Amino acid sequence: MHINWKLRLGNKVTLTAIIMALLSLVYQLLGMASIVPPVSESQLVETAGMVINLLVLLGIVTDPTTEGVSDSQKALTYDQPKQKEQP
Repeated sequence: MHINWKLRLGNKVTLTAIIMALLSLVYQLLGMASIVPPVSESQLVETAGMVINLLVLLGIVTDPTTEGVSDSQKALTYDQPKQKEQP
């Protein structure tokens, strides 16, 4: 199995899912060990969301399917999202 992690982590949806899953895992492990962190899980989730939004605004997290931050020439011609072809 070969995964281009650099490309995957450039996608904000993938990045958000991974961060939220890790936060949830950490809180579950702490709960099993009867450790109560001083910061609530919801506060961490909100903070992580703000960081991801900041990265998106700065252009660090972009659409990994196109080079740069612009849409491809083909995508610029679409009036609506391209429909998947039926087999």
